[in-house]
This record gives sequence, structure tokens and C-alpha cells, in this order.
Amino acid sequence: MDPEKPEFSQREDLANLEKPDLEEIGEREGYVLNDVSLAHERGLKTTADGQIILIPQPSDSPNDPLNWTPFKKHLVLIIISCTAFLPDYGSATGSVTLTPQGEEWNMSPNTVNHSQVGNVFMLGAAGPIVVALAAYFGRYPILFWWTLFALATAIWCAAAQSFESFMAARILNGFFSTVAQGGGLMFVKDMFFLHEHARKINIWSGFIILSPYMGPLFGSFIVNTQIWQWAFGVYAIETGLCLIAIILFVDETYYDRKTVQPELVPNGPRWQRMLGIQQVRTKYIKNSFKDACMRPITMLRKPVIVLIVIAYMLMFAWVVGINTTLSIFLAPKYGFGAKAIGFFYFTPIVAAIIGEVCGHWLHDFIAKTYTKRNNNHLDPEARLYAIWFAMPFLVPGLILVGFALERHYHYMLAALGWGLYVFGIMIVTVAVNSYVLDAYPEASGEVAAWVNFGRTTGGFIVSYFMVEWAQKEGTIKQFGTMCGIVGAAFFIVLALQVWGKKLRAWSGPARFKTA
Repeated sequence: MDPEKPEFSQREDLANLEKPDLEEIGEREGYVLNDVSLAHERGLKTTADGQIILIPQPSDSPNDPLNWTPFKKHLVLIIISCTAFLPDYGSATGSVTLTPQGEEWNMSPNTVNHSQVGNVFMLGAAGPIVVALAAYFGRYPILFWWTLFALATAIWCAAAQSFESFMAARILNGFFSTVAQGGGLMFVKDMFFLHEHARKINIWSGFIILSPYMGPLFGSFIVNTQIWQWAFGVYAIETGLCLIAIILFVDETYYDRKTVQPELVPNGPRWQRMLGIQQVRTKYIKNSFKDACMRPITMLRKPVIVLIVIAYMLMFAWVVGINTTLSIFLAPKYGFGAKAIGFFYFTPIVAAIIGEVCGHWLHDFIAKTYTKRNNNHLDPEARLYAIWFAMPFLVPGLILVGFALERHYHYMLAALGWGLYVFGIMIVTVAVNSYVLDAYPEASGEVAAWVNFGRTTGGFIVSYFMVEWAQKEGTIKQFGTMCGIVGAAFFIVLALQVWGKKLRAWSGPARFKTA
């Protein structure tokens, strides 16, 4: 924003525009959701009760995903969320198959673990590629083709006869399975209005946070009674079910609001949209291939995105580190076998579910409270207040786990600490994704991809040294250092709340051809 130009209120901007872009104005000056008189004055569409202005303003077409029935919207959301559940589930499943695989291939579990490290890395690296291709070919075809390849590679994981074959399958599976995780915000943004985003992100994020614990939970019980291949066989079946649901019920969610042209839906059968034929033939999506490829790079040039990704990476990294190494501590300290370790994973699952339920009201409560105190304006930075609520769970949770493991406290105290930390991370995840989506609404896929990249990269890095670190310094010092890093990340969040709006104004909007 030009510092010499007087700052007009959003209400004045709306009053002076014939067809206001509520997202563009809201991104710059804060979103106005509850000004009923303004809605009547400008003829803006609102919720059925007339109390909330709809952002973005939907078209009059029934083919606009914003106008889909609530049942259709939520069915697609659940399918996307289930598909987003797959990558971390499949990745974490590998942590409980290391020993039987090592025995079968005459290798150490640490060497077999290289396949898991490659898988985790690809979960993050593939995200920017997915959203770039979706910006060129469409959301639906990328979702379909990537899930199809994820199914093929999941079957390959279960059928692999050698470590080399298994490792190749795992790396490729990580690349293809991340489609709904790395780009899930695209679908949330396409189908739901701004005032609904936090709750829908809460559902999608809940599946993602649950998934790395469900994998070891099921995997532990499976390898306790069956050959290790069945752990990946179950994963392949789950992937196949998601693919069937995508084929039967999902449709293209991208809707062009910027140009006047024939709609996509009435001009061809759904299977052509699923394969990408119709999008390419009609040139419905206006991005050139170069435009699409540059979109993720453009968002990486935004200071706000870089800072929040770093903060989230520093807070979330320990989720993966603890998840992949905790069984190594539990077995010798508490005498846990495979089944007992499996039961131990109920702790983070329950914590994530409680976090999802709490978040259903928390994020909206924060937004409404902030709006009332800020002259009916909702700034994207308000979403970050939820992290204040999460910090009292993150730090004590890590400290408790560290002391419990080193001083041999009862295993229930270790479980409690783990649960507190996972609960806090669930709140943080929704806050971060809601923030980046409100800050750059036209770049929903790109910001989701970079947040996912930060999350998985942090886990990828710490997995290399978690065990050695604990053995060298002890878990009290180790987890205490983790708390210090989480605290440093919180100061980045505070800086964004103070200067984030100015940084966004300085770097400017994304200015993409399509949303």
C-alpha cells in the first residue's frame, strides 16, 4: 500500500465500487463480514439469516461450487480429507515394519528406515508440483491421476520382494499420495465462504494430524499376527477406496470468477473433467504452463509465507520425530511389545480428536471476538491468536515427555505429555492454514503446499538425529531444547501479528490470473 495515500476504510471502498472484489479489499484492509447495513446498501449477498456477508460473492449459477448443496460440499470435503489422511498414514506404517523387513532382507532396521526417510521427504517436495499442475490442468484431474498412481505404488509397496524395489515404491508413493494434503486448501477455498473456512480446515487438518498415529496403531496389530506386507496391503485398500470415491462423487471445483466465458460443467460429461480432457480442450483455465509453474515460486517470495512456514516447521517437526522414535524408548524402559506400543498410540489419536472438537468453536470464537473489537474488520493475523491458546499445551507436553522417559515416570505420564503436545499442534495447524488462506485467498493451493512442505521437511530433518541426540544428552535436555525452539517459533508468530499486515502490503498481493 502506498504510504502517502490516505487509507480508506473498507466500507468506503465498497461504497465507491460498482462490483467490489471483497477478497482483494479484505486481504488488504481486513474483511467485513457483519455490516448488515452495508450489505443492504450495496446489494451484497448474505447468509440466509442476513447476518454475514458472503465472501467471495457467489455467482447466480447452480454450477458454482459455492452454490452446491451442503451435502455435496461436505461429501467432497470428507473425500478430500480421507485422501489427505493417506500419505502420513502410509509413511508412519513403515515405522512398525522395519524389524520384520530387516529380518527378511538381512539388513539392519536403520538401513531399511532409509526408505521411510525418502518417503517423508517426497510428501513435502511434491506439494508445489501438485498445485502448479492443478493451476494448469484443473483440480479434479490432478486429484484423480495422482491418487491412481498412489494406489499403484501402494500395491507395489506391499508386493515388493527386495529392499531396492520397496524403497523405489515408497519414494514414488510419497510423491503421489500427497495430492490432497499438499493442495487440500484449494478445495476448501473453492467450495466454502470465508466465514466457514476455519471449521472446514479444522476437519481437513484433523484427518492429517490423526493419520501418522493411525498408521502405527493398525500396523502394530497387523505385524503382531500377520506378515508385514499386510500392513501395506491395508494401506493400498484404503487408497483404492478413496480413488473409487473420487471417481464417483468429486467434480472440478475450480470456477472462473474473473472472466466471462461458457461454464465448464454443462459442456461435457464428468469423466472428461476427471481426466482433464475438457479443461484442456476448452482452455477454461487461463494460466499458461509457465504461469502455473511460477505460482508456487511467487508465493515463496512473500515474507509472510516464509516466516509462517518456518514457525510452523519449528513447532511441528517434533511430531514426526517423536512419532518415529518413541517406540525405541518405550520398549526398553517399559518393556512394551508391538501390541502395547500399538495401544500407546491411542493417546495422540484421542488428543487430536479433542483438539478437532475444541477447534470447531475456538477459531470462530477468536474471529468473532476480534471482529467486534476491531470495528467489524477481521484481519488475517487474528487467526494466529489461537496459537496463544496452544502454547500452554505444547511446552508442558514436551517437558513432561522428556522427564517421564529419562526418570522412568509411569508410562501414563509420558502418554499425558504426548497428548498435550498433539492437542496443541492440532490447534496450531488450523490457525496457520486459516491465516495463510485469509492472507492470500487467490493462492490457496500454493500457500497450502508451502505449509505442508515446512511441516514434512522439519520431520524429515529431525528423524535423522532424534535417537542419537537422546542417547547423548538425555531426554530431559533434548525435550527442553525442543521447548526452546517452539518458544522461538512463537516469537515469529508474535512478529507476524505486529508487522504481518505491513509486510503483506509491502510485498503486494499474488496477482494471479486465476484464483
